[in-house]
Amino acid sequence: MSTLTELLGRHVAEGTAPGILAALGSADEAPEVAAAGDLAPDAVVRIQSMTKPVLAVATLRLVAAGRLDLDEPVGRWLPELAAPRVLRTPEGELDDTVPARGPVTVRHLLTNTSGYGMILTPSPLQTAMAERGIEAGPQPWALPADDWLSTLAGLPLVGQPGEVWRYHHSFGMLGILLTRVLGRPLGEHLAEDLLTPLGMVDTAYLVPAEQAHRLPAAHRREEDGTLVEVDPASSGPFVAASGGADRADGAPDLSHGELVSTLHDYAAFARMLAAGGVHDGRQMVDPGLLHLMRTDQVPAVAKTPDSFFPGFWDTSGWGFGVAVETTGPHAGRYGWSGGLGTDVFVDPDGRYGVLLSQVEMGPPTFRLIADLQQL
Repeated sequence: MSTLTELLGRHVAEGTAPGILAALGSADEAPEVAAAGDLAPDAVVRIQSMTKPVLAVATLRLVAAGRLDLDEPVGRWLPELAAPRVLRTPEGELDDTVPARGPVTVRHLLTNTSGYGMILTPSPLQTAMAERGIEAGPQPWALPADDWLSTLAGLPLVGQPGEVWRYHHSFGMLGILLTRVLGRPLGEHLAEDLLTPLGMVDTAYLVPAEQAHRLPAAHRREEDGTLVEVDPASSGPFVAASGGADRADGAPDLSHGELVSTLHDYAAFARMLAAGGVHDGRQMVDPGLLHLMRTDQVPAVAKTPDSFFPGFWDTSGWGFGVAVETTGPHAGRYGWSGGLGTDVFVDPDGRYGVLLSQVEMGPPTFRLIADLQQL
């Protein structure tokens, strides 16, 4: 039994998650994979915010192709954001605003510096986002993409574009932007341009009905440690039969949502990044753009204590869709986690790791991620 298998088995025995999958590898060799508990090796899981690196790569491919520019104002494609208003102070009333000094750009979306995002301290803006159904949470957005965007754009920015960092919503906006640039469902484009070339055949916005049996249940941990099911196995909003499809024929546009994937698929994606953006001899990500993606792109003025969880900026920065370790023995390591206990990291020397479970983040999962990264 490998050290990796032993690690996963120990965490399952300790109750970290009912099932765990992991892969550790390097750019020049196939990964070691391991499974423990009741999560099948081919399970299709909700990767939540691990969608962000995939969306970042898809965007950079369009930049390299000349379809987008990093500093292009998004108002060309998202007229809802063409003339945003900005709160005079983050805690101010919703009508106490000034005009934005500059446009929201593609770069701002990739770096979470658009001025839109999660509000972690009580304020009128936080209350308004919750009341309008655009507060971030573990479930998919209830509003369709265009309605979600117009609702978000109806509220002021918390700060000037490029000068504040707020998590999450910029990537929903980015997905809608890509859909409008492409003039087709984003899921179709991702499959054709990125996922299929990488062999990521099970990564999509929805699980096909005929593959629903591969979707496990998702869980939340109560204060007493008990795991409570929050999303059922084999059904729910991530299964095409119950959630619609990402199509242009009137079915829901899921471009502001998040993907499902497998260990095989996401390990292929991580290996491509670890290999300098190369897969099977094909350059999937321009080296210069990949450098930007994996290095800190957030200005110091935006790294305020109230912008994210305490201590985040002490050791981390943010590139394009990924966090970047800026200090310590793993400086240069980049990657990101999903809220249901998933994680990816890539090291400068070409090593990488992928972790999948289906339990909402908490101290036990953070320990599991730390233990995996130590390997």
